[in-house]
Amino acid sequence: MADSFIYKPIRELAELITSRQVSPVELTQTFLDRLEEFGPHYNALVTLTRERALGRARQAESQIHAGNTRGLLHGIPWGAKDLLATSGGIPTTWGAAPFKDQQFDYDATVVTRLESAGAPLAGKLAMIELAGGMGYIHPDASLTGPPKNPWDTGRWTGGSSSGSGAAVAAGLVPFAIGSETWGSILIPANNCGLAGLRPTYGRVSRHGAMALCWTLDKLGPLCLTADDCGIVLDAIAGPDGNDPSTFSEPFNYDSSAAPARRFRIGVPKGVLDEASEAVKGNFEAAVGTLADIADVEEMEFPEFPYVEITSVILMVESASAFEDFLAEGGPLELSGTGWHGRSPYARPAVLATDYIKALRLRGVMARQVDETMAKYDAIAAPTANNAATPIDEEFRSRSMTSAGAGDLMGSIGNGCGLPSISVPSGFDGDGLPTGIQFMARAYDENVCLAVAREYQARTEWHTRHPGEASPAKPDREE
Repeated sequence: MADSFIYKPIRELAELITSRQVSPVELTQTFLDRLEEFGPHYNALVTLTRERALGRARQAESQIHAGNTRGLLHGIPWGAKDLLATSGGIPTTWGAAPFKDQQFDYDATVVTRLESAGAPLAGKLAMIELAGGMGYIHPDASLTGPPKNPWDTGRWTGGSSSGSGAAVAAGLVPFAIGSETWGSILIPANNCGLAGLRPTYGRVSRHGAMALCWTLDKLGPLCLTADDCGIVLDAIAGPDGNDPSTFSEPFNYDSSAAPARRFRIGVPKGVLDEASEAVKGNFEAAVGTLADIADVEEMEFPEFPYVEITSVILMVESASAFEDFLAEGGPLELSGTGWHGRSPYARPAVLATDYIKALRLRGVMARQVDETMAKYDAIAAPTANNAATPIDEEFRSRSMTSAGAGDLMGSIGNGCGLPSISVPSGFDGDGLPTGIQFMARAYDENVCLAVAREYQARTEWHTRHPGEASPAKPDREE
């Protein structure tokens, strides 16, 4: 019975629970066992929270049996990127050796909200050390080693939420929470064949989450489907007095949201210029599928230094967030190779005038982008230019001086704080997944979720999983 609910979307798991075909305790126990057995195999697990999870699962079971169901997440376990604070003696390592014993006496708001929805926390998941804040260029920049891609363990899962991507793709948890400053939710979704949602900046409280860049950081879900992402966002979104960047408007997931007309979707000119042949072919096929439900046209964003603006903000705010750590030589204790003596220590040298200019220009950028996007429901583009890269090689770092087509969506989306969802678009010749993203205007998560749901209703890529209930390929021989 256990394997029968691995890789089931949240609605199906909820139905199994409410129909008493499976209990929250049985479900949680199964995923805890999978995390414990396979988590180290993928370098995906930092800390198993078995006692806490089973306690919550027993509580959920009693409540459900008494008729007090809290919603679709009641009794469904999940995993947290290890930058979310957890109480009870559970470490929060930030993925970095200098913080491996760090503990907090409170829970992050996201943790509190998910547990209030009845979802047991099964484990703390691996991440790139300090969410990539030291400028990493190699997948080995992680306390637990580079998270391995369940589709091929010789490939990387990508982004700083790499452990969250590995855990969901391998069926170790039904869903996970990741964070994105620039690509760290969407890239693991692309590389692992998942749905990953980057919410509007301020939609989800970051109280209790490690700060990398105060005006760019966002928390969001990595799941099996777009619908799952909407369900999880519904539970974690909303204002929080502990995070003044959150906005007062509540979010209510509308699983039936769709305009009373065909969608209008724009595709940025040149967005395929740097993409691999597999990504190009899969994206063009996806656009063909979208033609059933949408009017799709090529469009252009105004010429503007999007990458430069967002990069300056990221560099300065990350240098400030880790000012003491840098001053004390902390980066020298990190695991990552290939960056030492470069990126972290150069960031404080950015002029204050350049930072203020970047903030001012970001306002102009946001207005121009919003005006351009006003005629579309969403902007579609490949999530990444390629599938997952080898785990033992440096990946091509983002340019800080010029905006290639591959950086356009990331720099605009994160610089303007816009919501975007990535869902699978197919596979390359090596059997690795690729993704398509749908980016909407600020606060329009229901819109990009609707487009993604309709796309997934017409494709089957999201129904394919690596090795189903067991690990995929063996580790690459050294």
